[in-house]
Amino acid sequence: MTQDPTFPRLRLRLYFAPGEMMGPGKADLLEHIRETGSISAAGRAMGMSYKRAWSLVEVMNAMFHAPVVESSRGGPKGGGARLTETGEAVLSHYRALEAAALTQGGEDIAAMERLLSDMVRGK
Repeated sequence: MTQDPTFPRLRLRLYFAPGEMMGPGKADLLEHIRETGSISAAGRAMGMSYKRAWSLVEVMNAMFHAPVVESSRGGPKGGGARLTETGEAVLSHYRALEAAALTQGGEDIAAMERLLSDMVRGK
């Protein structure tokens, strides 16, 4: 058995208040919206229902001082979605926080990994 190359990994969730959090799923959703220009396509890319993707966008839009995603309905020119300036800032700060945690915690992560049993390490 070989170890999965995606491990160890750090999953950071920042709690602002009960029910008000930013984590890897919301960050990934924002990235997919940026890439696809669509909330539904972003949800599909993540194996998420349209309803769930919209729900997460609504939560984030309400959570910050300004919306993180702007959307327009379909029509002759088609609909779409894009990250706002606030959305870009939220995503950038979240990814920077993740990178800082990995960088600053790298030695501790490696030390803990060395303490794992052989079974967990895949040896």
